[in-house]
Amino acid sequence: MELMENENTEEEEGAIIQWGALPCQQIEELLEKQVNDLQSEMKDILGFKNHKTCMKEAALLDYYVCGFWWAKEASFSPTQTSFTMAVLHLLLDNVREKQMPLMENLMEFSKALIAACSKSEGNTTPLLNNEEASALIGYVKNSLFQKYRLYELLFTTSRDELQTGMERNIEVFSCQNALTPLEEGISTHLLFKETS
Repeated sequence: MELMENENTEEEEGAIIQWGALPCQQIEELLEKQVNDLQSEMKDILGFKNHKTCMKEAALLDYYVCGFWWAKEASFSPTQTSFTMAVLHLLLDNVREKQMPLMENLMEFSKALIAACSKSEGNTTPLLNNEEASALIGYVKNSLFQKYRLYELLFTTSRDELQTGMERNIEVFSCQNALTPLEEGISTHLLFKETS
C-alpha cells in the first residue's frame, strides 16, 4: 500500500494525499459493493492471506473495511473516499512504522485535513466542506484515536508473548453415578428426596 499526492513534490505543504492502493475508478466500483464483497476485495487488495488466524491482519482488515464503509455511508465521492483511506493509512503507518505518539499523529491528521479543506490554485472548491471534515474528524477520533494505545500494542507486542503467558490447569470432577445438586445450592439429601 502506498500514498500518492496530487502534487509532484512529496513533502510540499498543502498537497492533498490520495490512496495509492487503488485508483479512483476501482474505488468507484468498490463503493457499489456490499460489505461482505467489500471485505473480500479489500483482503485481496491489501494482500492479507492469514486474516482468519492472525490477529494483526484481522484488525487491519477491519480497520480498512470499516473506514471504506464509513466513507460510503457518508456519501463521499471516489476522490473523497481515496483521501479518507489515505488519511487512515497515513495515521496507522505513523503508529506502525514511526511509532509516533498520539499528539504528533494528531498534528499530522490536522495537516492533511487542512490541505483537504483549503481551496487549491486549480480548484475553487475544497475537497471536503466543513460538514464532511467534521464527520471525518469524528470518525477518526472514534476509530483510531480513542483506541490508540491498542493499536500501539498491536504493532509493538508479539502475539507469541501473549499466548505463552497464559497457562491454566483445570481439574474436572467426573463421576458417572453421582447426581449433582442444582445451581441454586440445594443440598444433596433434598435433591435425592425429591427424585425418589
